[in-house]
Amino acid sequence: MTVGGLNVSPQAKNRADWAGQGQLFVGVNYQPVDRSPGQIKLDIACMKKAGLQVVRMGDLSWDYYEPRNGEFTFEAFDSVMDQMQAAGIKVVLDIGGSIAPQWLHQEYPGATLAKEDGTALYPARRYMVDISNPDYRRLLHRFADIFTRRYGNHPAVIAIGYNNEMGNGYRSFSEPARQRFIGWLKVKYGDLPVLNKAWATQRWSRNITDWDQIRMPDGSSPNERYLDMRRFWSDAAINLLKDLESIRQNHAPSKPALSNLWPDGPRLGFDWLSSYRQYATHGAFGYYATNPLHGAFETMMMKGAMSAPVWFNEFQAGGDGFYGEKGRSRMLSYLGLLNGGQAVLAWTFNSHLGGEEQTIFGLLDHDDTPSWKLDEWIVISSEFQTMQKLGFPREMNPEIAISYSWESRQAADRVKSYYTTPYMDHKHNSYAPLYNDNIDVDVINIGHENLSRYKLLVIPGEYLMGKAATDAVRNYVRDGGTVVMTASSAKVTENNQWYNTPLPGNLSDVFGLKTHEFYNNPSPLTGAINGVEFKTSINFHEVLEASTAEVLARFSGIEGSPPVVTVNRFGKGKAIYVAAQTQPSVLQPLYRQLYQELGIKRGPVTPEGVYARVVNGRILYVNTNRKSVEIDIEGQKKGVLSGKSWSGKLQLESNGVEVLE
Repeated sequence: MTVGGLNVSPQAKNRADWAGQGQLFVGVNYQPVDRSPGQIKLDIACMKKAGLQVVRMGDLSWDYYEPRNGEFTFEAFDSVMDQMQAAGIKVVLDIGGSIAPQWLHQEYPGATLAKEDGTALYPARRYMVDISNPDYRRLLHRFADIFTRRYGNHPAVIAIGYNNEMGNGYRSFSEPARQRFIGWLKVKYGDLPVLNKAWATQRWSRNITDWDQIRMPDGSSPNERYLDMRRFWSDAAINLLKDLESIRQNHAPSKPALSNLWPDGPRLGFDWLSSYRQYATHGAFGYYATNPLHGAFETMMMKGAMSAPVWFNEFQAGGDGFYGEKGRSRMLSYLGLLNGGQAVLAWTFNSHLGGEEQTIFGLLDHDDTPSWKLDEWIVISSEFQTMQKLGFPREMNPEIAISYSWESRQAADRVKSYYTTPYMDHKHNSYAPLYNDNIDVDVINIGHENLSRYKLLVIPGEYLMGKAATDAVRNYVRDGGTVVMTASSAKVTENNQWYNTPLPGNLSDVFGLKTHEFYNNPSPLTGAINGVEFKTSINFHEVLEASTAEVLARFSGIEGSPPVVTVNRFGKGKAIYVAAQTQPSVLQPLYRQLYQELGIKRGPVTPEGVYARVVNGRILYVNTNRKSVEIDIEGQKKGVLSGKSWSGKLQLESNGVEVLE
């Protein structure tokens, strides 16, 4: 079909809620605050000549628009917006609220962060603001309201974003923040006896008899209250985003919301996968992954269970102290398409002369000389015009889901002496065999999604599983679903206390077993699953005590040959438990057995580091290796990108891509 004169993916006719109604977009991040009017004019001409279709602007400088409290100056940005529209370049309009102006800190010192000792922390770097402070929230609301009312329906605007990288902000230890935390606890627990039980304060003389005895937890605090502190700041972030979303709905409801939020930022963070539908139309994030598999997992994590394609609001062209690698951005852009992407926006157009990112190298060098990277992005833009006629962006309908819980990650990171394999390693290790078999997978919070759409649910090392999650698993299996759970899962409750029931907590009957003992073997564990031998690289294992469960496979190198995989019939479904910690060598043969049982179709067979998807009868191949590879193909095919004919074998160079038909 045709939208705005462009041929787009056929599914676009049913996707008016998608940004661009199904077009692909190649563009850049751009900061007019850094540029003179003459430079802006030249920059836009350069973008247009390069075939770039979209820019993301507005994220860096609130005081560019409001230099003093209540004094708004939009004339310069009006001109930029109008020039973008005249050039046919669309705009992702970011509300730049993550960086409060200096005047705000001066006039409202409560917005300034406080250290653990209560002293003020001068906002020398970006994102240094207390997002729970009511004055900050009020002034951000005012700015966002005026900004969105002015530009939300500008003809150049294609989407709106909120508070860039808010998840990488900071927590404050000020007295007002402490009082807000106490207020949050009162709402959550109601009275002190309930709080004391949730926090296990009977130990070590920690019993709380007055709300004012509560301090803002820090890294040394007990696990229960530390998790509640992280939840408090997560709720503050989510509530702020919901407020900005209400402004968009009021002034620009037809413009989708797609924001580069970095919800897993290490300093603040928030629970994206339990809340994204309240303020996002598309998953979006900054793609800077050096490992393609990790980047693919993060893409799926930001997509959640949304059908809308992902936007890479920032996309690596160079890097911090890294000028770039020829062909790498093009390859990764195609990998983004394979992973359900719709847009790639280079970070950044012109390399910054100052600030924290002056050694992240953009498409233009510091003296405005176009680099070879601009030429590469011209190629990407041209080729994506072809790809959007071939079924891209692709709509994904995964039959498999992997669990991810922000709360569980926070809890697991606190007990590294027990939880020895890092949380994200569990996730990546469960994902790798599926991704290498070229199968689409959703990454979801299982307590907040409809699980019935999936044939297989994988729960890798999910240390904290509260009632919502365990009830969801129980109902899913009872109603006919198949679940695979690995060691270190369902150990603690939503209060971050160990279950006092047989483990896995609240699920022992579903899996037909219990587990108490666990050991770290001095040498690799071995065995065979479905006739395929395995050898572990992570030698931690649990001892499974089966009741109604059937043993599918046993360890062969341990006394007594204890079970490594069990299966239990529960209701109409099956619950499979893996005694080893999550790792590809154990999961791959199990997955491949389940493909056949569950009717899950494996994707094209490819060598290591090469990924492929079938889209509208054609196959997209992406070689992420830095070496050439040869791929077996059926019969004779034509390369859409290269124009070459291939028979029996496809040769892809380093970072090479091809579409065969």
